[in-house]
Amino acid sequence: MDNGKIYIVSPSGAVDPEYVAGAKAVLEQWGYKVYVAPHACGKRGRFSASDDERISDLQSAIDAPGRGIILCSRGGYGLSRIIDKIDFSPLKSPDSYKLIVGFSDITAIHNAVSNLGLRSLHASMTKNIATEPESSAVKALKEALEGKPLKYRFQTTPFNRQGSVKGRLMGGNLSILYALRGTPYDLNYDGAILFIEDIGERLYHVDRMMQNLRLGGVFEKIAGLVVGQFTDCDADDSFNGGAYGIICEAVKDYDFPVAMNFSAGHIGECNMPLLMGANYKLNVSELSQIVTLDQTAD
Repeated sequence: MDNGKIYIVSPSGAVDPEYVAGAKAVLEQWGYKVYVAPHACGKRGRFSASDDERISDLQSAIDAPGRGIILCSRGGYGLSRIIDKIDFSPLKSPDSYKLIVGFSDITAIHNAVSNLGLRSLHASMTKNIATEPESSAVKALKEALEGKPLKYRFQTTPFNRQGSVKGRLMGGNLSILYALRGTPYDLNYDGAILFIEDIGERLYHVDRMMQNLRLGGVFEKIAGLVVGQFTDCDADDSFNGGAYGIICEAVKDYDFPVAMNFSAGHIGECNMPLLMGANYKLNVSELSQIVTLDQTAD
């Protein structure tokens, strides 16, 4: 999938430099040549650097000769300030393609490259690579970077809805998807399998975002829905079933399959990678009590 080069950048929040150093050491043990961007370990308020410096670091990694991987050090907040200043078009050349890796605020990049018909990896970043290198998520990340197809089996939940579909996987952090609605970085949801996750949201915020997708016609377009972890979302007795109950109610009038409780999101060692933009088959079977989400051949 790459030529052995990994560029670590910090396009959003400030990161602990020890996580960057630790991740670099792990990635070098895997056999990669790792380059750390000039401002990757900086701090300017809540950001890693100024807008211009973060733009420069990310653009330089994109423009670097040859193929490779761009690992975002962390999420947080910041990409919405600069996403329109980044030229992702060099990645369209097969000789210059680089797989961009990250999650949370990095969803903005997943959207941008998805709209170019390219793939990106929703997966662990430097903290988990540095502190949990033997976790299932980081081991799966290693396999994904090596180009191995991602295949998952997980238990059904009472909120699931059975069915079997194929589609292009897209999505990520629900708050970022919501923030980018109506912008050039919104997604084309036609026939997609949509993945969503979030952290630290009040339940009525989750409901508001889901209603936005419903009112905007997203649920009329998608082929299936995979719901990851909604971590540290406040309990609220006015919503039955928590975040999953809210999501279930928002999609009740549609017939696509729904798979809840997938192991991805803000959950550390269990944040399993997903290749956004790749074709997947989602099968939610009532009889076997098992859900399968398998990356398929294009």
